[in-house]
Amino acid sequence: MVTETKIAPIQKTVSVPDWETTIPPTNLIFDDGEPLESNRHRIAMNVLIHSITVGLGDREDYFAGGNMFVYYSTAQVRNKDFRGPDFFAVLNVDGRTNRQGWVVWEENGRYPDVIVELMSPSTASIDKNKKKDIYEQIFRTPDYYVFDPFNPSSLQGWHLNKNQQYEELKKNKRGWLWCESLGFWLGTWEGTILRETAVWLRFYDGEGNLVPLPEEAAQAKAEAAQVKAETAEAKAEAAQVKAEAAEAKAETAQVKAEAAEAKAETAEAKGLQEGLKQGVLRQLMRLLVLRFGEVPQSLETRLESLTVERLESLVEVVLTVNSLDQFIGDGLE
Repeated sequence: MVTETKIAPIQKTVSVPDWETTIPPTNLIFDDGEPLESNRHRIAMNVLIHSITVGLGDREDYFAGGNMFVYYSTAQVRNKDFRGPDFFAVLNVDGRTNRQGWVVWEENGRYPDVIVELMSPSTASIDKNKKKDIYEQIFRTPDYYVFDPFNPSSLQGWHLNKNQQYEELKKNKRGWLWCESLGFWLGTWEGTILRETAVWLRFYDGEGNLVPLPEEAAQAKAEAAQVKAETAEAKAEAAQVKAEAAEAKAETAQVKAEAAEAKAETAEAKGLQEGLKQGVLRQLMRLLVLRFGEVPQSLETRLESLTVERLESLVEVVLTVNSLDQFIGDGLE
């Protein structure tokens, strides 16, 4: 669950919170009316808060807040030391509870697991000294980071070691710092958010992927759905083209089969025609031999070049003429 309100810096001299043995105060203030350093600081804080909701998914066992008062002792309340971390996260708590601030004695003594301070030139010394001491010695916050939104190279971080002392974290090749509590990297990302272009502090997952803001995740989801739809459409079109190609192939095969059949029929018809011609030619030759005796080879060759219809007409001619010369003259000339 995410809340955006205010927080409280604390007194360095306090070593043991006194709320454990005294009645805790009830007249707590949760808004001192003081704005953040700049609009960029406000956006940078919200980027961390909103993106952690995406990074932790559907989990309900955490609370993340920013610019919200953190109360941890009655002395702090008496001194009106109200300022708190710009971003913090507490794990293994009920994230469904509405909170105006983080009141340690109302949270079973739980302190933030991760804190990020967004520095400015006027707060850098306090963030890296006084506050760092408080988060180390009183809060025992495992992971603490500082970053100036106007200085991309300002990222620093510390992790609480087994001796309950802060050790400065070493950056990886990309200049990122590991956050063991969250299982994320903290690193810079250049881009435009809410119309302001800058180098922002962002979370990255263990594989180095940027943890998106909710709107970025929604856009990526929409784009993925569009790609999926376009892929399905392309797949359907490819299947249709394949089906049409198969149909065209089948039609081509049918046309070829019909052509082959027609060719066979043509060949058969041609064979029949040739057989008929040969029959008529033999009949004509027999009549010529019977009527006129020997027939010259040249005449036979000449007759072979004629059509069936012409040969049939010559059969009638040979029956009406009286000599071979008359047959040639009347029938072939």
